[in-house]
Amino acid sequence: MNYYSTNGKAPIASLEKAVVKGLAEDKGLYMPENIKPLPKSFFDNIENLSFQEIAYTVADAFFGEDVDAESLKNIVYDTLAFDVPAVKVTDKIYSLELFHGPTLAFKDVGARFMARLLQYFLKKEGKGNVNVLVATSGDTGSAVANGFLGVDGIHVYVLYPKGKVSPIQECQFTTLGQNITAIEVDGVFDDCQALVKSAFIDDDLNAHMKLTSANSINVARFLPQSFYYFYAYAQMKKKGLADNLVACVPSGNFGNICSALFGKKMGLPIKRFIAANNANDIFFKYLQTGQYNPKPSVQTIANAMDVGDPSNFARIYNLYKKDHAAICADIAGATYSDEQIAETIKQVKAETGYVCDPHGACGYRALAEGLKDGETGFFLETAHPAKFKDTVDKILGESIEIPAKLAAFMKGQKQSIPMSKDFQEFKTFLLAQ
Repeated sequence: MNYYSTNGKAPIASLEKAVVKGLAEDKGLYMPENIKPLPKSFFDNIENLSFQEIAYTVADAFFGEDVDAESLKNIVYDTLAFDVPAVKVTDKIYSLELFHGPTLAFKDVGARFMARLLQYFLKKEGKGNVNVLVATSGDTGSAVANGFLGVDGIHVYVLYPKGKVSPIQECQFTTLGQNITAIEVDGVFDDCQALVKSAFIDDDLNAHMKLTSANSINVARFLPQSFYYFYAYAQMKKKGLADNLVACVPSGNFGNICSALFGKKMGLPIKRFIAANNANDIFFKYLQTGQYNPKPSVQTIANAMDVGDPSNFARIYNLYKKDHAAICADIAGATYSDEQIAETIKQVKAETGYVCDPHGACGYRALAEGLKDGETGFFLETAHPAKFKDTVDKILGESIEIPAKLAAFMKGQKQSIPMSKDFQEFKTFLLAQ
């Protein structure tokens, strides 16, 4: 399948180029030329299929023309070596727990899938080393670093904002070594993302080294996240709750909800979506006004959503042919302050016993306030609450347990390179590699 740029000024690309290059030459994001609808028979029987079987069917629709069936199946099954259960919180609200992967965050699937797909193309074509640049506001860095750790022919540079990710998140990508380099940027997430985007279009850097991205900029990172929504629908159908189903997605860079919208275009019968924002409410205001006005991000306790200019808005805008009314028909919005997020974490724990992380709390509250009569919904609990232990402990007035997977990361020695937000400094650093 071929891929085009959201900016419409770059040459059409193959899947291999879209994955290896990451960003189009005109700074646009790659989009598949076609979105294949899945057959009715698939949805009729979906509740009887395993997570891996569901994911392979979806992956084949996106990547089957470019990756042989055996290799694609191996990539999918290797990626999904864990479950994502839909857990009942109230009679009408379920939590889709996406934190059962290696770093206990939803981005584990996309990162691991991309690592295996990128490795597939490098081996197939006999090409040399690739350098992955990834900006993170929290969970992307840890997921990508661990997904690519030890993968031959790939070196990862993780750019993160100094003092603006949780200590546990930081440990997950600064203690690994090997082919992972952490860069601590004196700025905010948007500065990290700007450095990455500038590197992709710099002639000197591209002549010196092969660059790609593992942010949701990359089609191989964001498209596999659609697997979650198909599997969630299957679980809800098995419970007899698939009619009038609403999905609520805590949203930062909007790759996750964008993948869900691709699923809907493929026939996934989720009625509608809610994009839950923290104080970074650019998309929420777009829904209200029809005007998209990015602005500097503000720091919140839901730090992985601290994005002031979400990249994947361009994909959503393109997917809906720039039709504001059509976007609003499928997506509602909500935005919450730190105080409201904390209030929700405390309330949900008191009333149901369930512990949300700050991002999941945004999703729960938006769903609780947004569900209509006759609807059932699930929100995405995107990371284990222990990844934000200091924040959650303070809110609840108790100490939540740290899972063994997280505790292991905290034993490592921090290795990071300090960097300003000046592109010339970053460029000089990369040219020396």
